[in-house]
Formats: sequence, structure tokens, C-alpha cells
Amino acid sequence: MYLVRRFPVVFAVALTALAPAGRAAAGDFTQTDTKLIMSDGVRIAVSYFEPRGTPPSTGWPAVVLLHGLGQTRNTSDFVNWSPNLMAQRFFAPDGYAALTFDARAHGESGGQFTLDGPRELQDLRELLTWLTTQHPVDPRHVGAYGASYGGGLLWRAAVAGLPLAAIAPAATWTDLREAIAPQGHVRAGIVLGFSQDVARDRYGPEELQLLTNAISETNVPALRAYLATRSTRSQLGEVRIPTFILQGRRDFAFDADQAIAAFRLLKGPKRLYLGDFGHQPATNPPSEFDYAAVEVRAWFDRFLKGIPNGIDKRPPVEVAPDPWRKPGSFKRLPTPRPLTFAFRGRRTLSADGKVARTTDRVRHLENFGAPIVKVSFATPTGYKHLVAVLSAITPSGSEIVISDGGADTQTSGKNPRTVTIKLQNEITSIPAGSRLRVTLGARSTVQNIGNLVYLIPVPEGSVGQVGKLTLTLPVLSKPVSP
Repeated sequence: MYLVRRFPVVFAVALTALAPAGRAAAGDFTQTDTKLIMSDGVRIAVSYFEPRGTPPSTGWPAVVLLHGLGQTRNTSDFVNWSPNLMAQRFFAPDGYAALTFDARAHGESGGQFTLDGPRELQDLRELLTWLTTQHPVDPRHVGAYGASYGGGLLWRAAVAGLPLAAIAPAATWTDLREAIAPQGHVRAGIVLGFSQDVARDRYGPEELQLLTNAISETNVPALRAYLATRSTRSQLGEVRIPTFILQGRRDFAFDADQAIAAFRLLKGPKRLYLGDFGHQPATNPPSEFDYAAVEVRAWFDRFLKGIPNGIDKRPPVEVAPDPWRKPGSFKRLPTPRPLTFAFRGRRTLSADGKVARTTDRVRHLENFGAPIVKVSFATPTGYKHLVAVLSAITPSGSEIVISDGGADTQTSGKNPRTVTIKLQNEITSIPAGSRLRVTLGARSTVQNIGNLVYLIPVPEGSVGQVGKLTLTLPVLSKPVSP
């Protein structure tokens, strides 16, 4: 493990986007903090790290590190995952030049927030040009790591063909529609939570209007169309950049399927790590950071430095247990087997009420895949959407939320129709002796007042009739968690 050294910092303001950075000596590497002017006049705050000593004849291999929403190059959503800390601990001392920056509308950078839009992508393009033309950096061997919001931009850079030789997106999305408004119903609590990470006066006008629509669930087709422009999944089959995907097992913002879908589609060298880090309710164990950061560096060592360290020869899928310890390895994505639970009976669902169906006790299970709830539903009053929350009631009486999902039901009428609700893929260890429970209502808060994923009510007086319900739960043949 490398010791993080204290160093003097040099601040400068660039006169042009390609102004050279000053240097400050600091042990094994130098760090320079400066601001660069983008082609639209906005100043972007950056930190540039360079190893001490003579660079290779072609220049240093380099890594660009991107932060999450509402964060900066010095902070992170996740334990120890700030870009500057990663540069200082894992890359600059190991012979990499590194570039970090505060995204537009974040930290010390100016500009408006447009959710990884064309302008943010252009910023990254210009920063790559500055990195490779103004420093002793090998332009053919530049990689990038991005977490959450930064990971979304990294996927966009990959499909746009930016000159990256290897990437490592973490805890992020490939289809933002499925993360924010799956099946036509907005996860307003997720939107509201993320919206507080960026000051309102830094939003672009289109983004501010769409935020208002999302929280009130109005103009959903326009919202989904906008989110499609920030999604990359449909284009990932064309990406051949060596890609190491890191995703949280239990991340209620961006579920495991966001990464699993990408892993299935990519054609080049690829690796998938499913661990305990990410957005809530992920536990973010500090020991996992060290393990995963070393893995990411090994990936870059292989594809940026050309070191035959074997990481590309190992089984390409890792799933970490919960609680975290060294992950299990798989030669291919595990194939889950479905368990099906059926419930009969008819119940009336009011606007603020709930219907709960509970199984008998189950053995130790670990789900792997998106649970599916199918329910016979009729609504003479136009009960416009339905939310399903899957939880486990443990032998001790505590309740673990496994997953949730919502669906538009406005096509339902007086005659019962089957409403299919696909839940998020949250890889959850379910203790032996637990009972599975499906709770139906208009909002996720009917399961628990603290469950703030789906917040939008149905009109007062709405009534639904709930009939037969079927839960299909994909589980691992052998749990990886104790």
C-alpha cells in the first residue's frame, strides 16, 4: 500500500483551454490544481498528477477519474472513492499520469448542469486533448474510471468514440429510463434525492422543467424521451474498449441489471464486479475499496501498460458476499433458477391503503435477477399506477426490503387484467426462516414510511381490486453470502 503524502498545491487560472499547468514537487509525484477554459468559456477546475522521473519514450500512461453527482474531485458518495484520493494512492505513485476535475456546475467549476449531456461530453473531450497535448502522456494509452454520474458520462464517451484505451464505470446506469421511470411510473423519491445534490440555480432550463415534471409525474413520455438521450445501453454492442464494470449488489438508484445488461452486450475484453458499495442501502465497507481499487489498477496495468498480469484470463465475473469478504468468481454470469409463489383471494385497495401477501418460511436464499410480480387488477375508478415492494420478514421480526417496482395501470378497467411489475435486481441475502412479503399500494411508503422510492399518490377516492398474485423470484443455486 502506498503512503499518501502531503504536498504544496499550485493554483493557476488558464488563459486558454490548452494552457500548460504549473508543477509542484511532492515525493513520488506532483499535483497541480488549475482551471481550464472550455470552448464555451466555462472554467473547469482540474487536478493533474504526474509521476516524478523520466517518462517512457511514448509518454506516461494516464487515467482520468470522474466523480459522482453533487460531488467533486475531492469528495465522493462512497467510502474512500474520491478521484483525488484514488490518484494519490493508486495511480500517480504507480507510474500513471492522472487527471481529475470538478464536473460542470459542480465544486469550483462553472456552467450549468445538463445531466451528462452533449456539453459535459465535450468537456471531457477537451480535457483529454489538454491532457495528451500539454503533458508527457501517451495518447494511445489513456484510460478512465467514473463513479455514478461520472460513470454515466464514461459510458457516453465510450459509445461516442472518445480516445480511451480502457474504462472502468462504477455504480452507474446504462439505461436511465429504467432507473428513473420504469414501466411509465416515476421513482420520484430517487429523483428528489438526487435533485438536492445540485443547486437549483445551476440547472439548465430544460433539466429544471423536467425535474418539476418528474416529481409531479406529469409529461412522463417527454421525461422518458429525455432520459433515453442520456442512456447508452442500445449502443453498447458496438463498444470494444476493454471494460471493467463495477456495480453494487444493493443499490436502489442503479440496480445490478444496469451493469449485467452491459456485460452481456459488450464485445471486447470485459470484467464484472458486483459488490457491497454504491448508493443507499449499500454498506460501502472500507476494505472493499482497497480490493476493488487494486483490481481496477490491475485492469489498467494490463491494457494501458501492457503488463501480462492475467486479470483478463481469470473468471470474468466476481460476486462479493454480504457482509463483504473476498468475492466468489464465475466463468460466466450465474444462471439463476426461478422460485414461484402464488396467492389467491380478492382484496380491495384504497388510495392510501395496501394489500400484503406473505409466503411461508423459506430456506436461505440469495436472489439474482429481477423479481416479477403479476397481479390480477381491476379499477373502475382509474387507479392509475400500482407499486409492489418485495421484502423479507426475518425470524427476528425485522423486515429487509429486497426490491421494488411500479407500473402504469391506466389500461385496466372494471374487468380484471393482469398487471406485470418488474422489480429492480437487488442481489439480497435472505436469511433462512424468513417469510417473503409482497406489499401493493400507490406508493412505496405503504410498506414502510421510510421507504421513499415511489412517492406519487393516486387521486383520492381511487379504488382497485386485487385478485390472484404471482411472485417469481430468481435465486442463485448456491448463495455466495453466509
